[in-house]
Amino acid sequence: MKNVWLIASLFLITGLVLLCGCTGTQETAPASQQSAAGEKTVLNIGYQPSTHQMAFMTAYSKGMYNETLAPLGIKEVKAYSFPTGAPEMQAMLAGDLDFAYVGAAPFVTAAATGLDGKIIAAAQTQGSSVVLKTGLNYTSPADLKGLTIATFPAGTIQDTILRTWLKEQGLDPEKDVKIVAMGPGDATTAIMAGKVDAVFLPAPSPTTIEEAGAGKIIIHSGEMSPNHVCCVLVASGKMIKEHPEIVAEVLRIHQQATEYNKQNWEEASGYMEEMTAMNTSVIMKSLNEWDGEWVSDPHIIVESVTSYAQDQAALGYIKTPLNADDLIDTSFWDKQ
Repeated sequence: MKNVWLIASLFLITGLVLLCGCTGTQETAPASQQSAAGEKTVLNIGYQPSTHQMAFMTAYSKGMYNETLAPLGIKEVKAYSFPTGAPEMQAMLAGDLDFAYVGAAPFVTAAATGLDGKIIAAAQTQGSSVVLKTGLNYTSPADLKGLTIATFPAGTIQDTILRTWLKEQGLDPEKDVKIVAMGPGDATTAIMAGKVDAVFLPAPSPTTIEEAGAGKIIIHSGEMSPNHVCCVLVASGKMIKEHPEIVAEVLRIHQQATEYNKQNWEEASGYMEEMTAMNTSVIMKSLNEWDGEWVSDPHIIVESVTSYAQDQAALGYIKTPLNADDLIDTSFWDKQ
């Protein structure tokens, strides 16, 4: 029990640190970031503490951006950590982020409410899991009836997939279960403390919970929504219009880091530990048991992204109909 509370406390502290990073992104980028009219000198990039977005952590930690963006005038790349996609998209809507590693679903929500930006690459598919509290039994989705489930806020990938899947299983997500919105740190702490019955979170949080003996993975997101896209790389409309050469280079770096990670799990896990304080051994175990895959090609996620727009419309999250052209720009990929 002492170990459980120790790990829970560490996650709570990590969550507070991440929230501090999130708060920093809400401030308007200082005028000093522009050394001359139209010249871009600083890039602000948002990400989340998940194995889904390890391409960014590797690229940032290895200095890939510094090596190739300097000739284009970029003097500094600033990384901003967010607990979930909802506040990250708020920061992008405010003009505080140039690029964002984020779930496709929160991007859809933001695009439907006025965000000027496009997905320029895929980052990863699948890779989340439902974890049931130790002591509870699971034989079918019907066993979830009456339980309290923590997951990311409304409009995120996890919330969208969970609610859609529950409906497909004959359960009313509003009446048959209680879904509470939490970031990964808070949700992990909650299930360890017995405050919720289950969580639906991206890796490596499910593995962390299992390692603490607080729960067991009962279903992976790929079983709930086969081959779904989760995280993507989004560029702001301003970057696409005014600095297409930088967008093209950031995309190239993303692809390079993605391919590097596929061959260097342990090193990539070390970079993630540096940026999130999560343990490398837990990250490695998570990669061995998740159902996710790192990808880059935006063409392979078009159908999945547009399905999120349909799902969110059905859930009442968005009112503006969106199609692939509204959400994805494959031109940078096609020019590589």
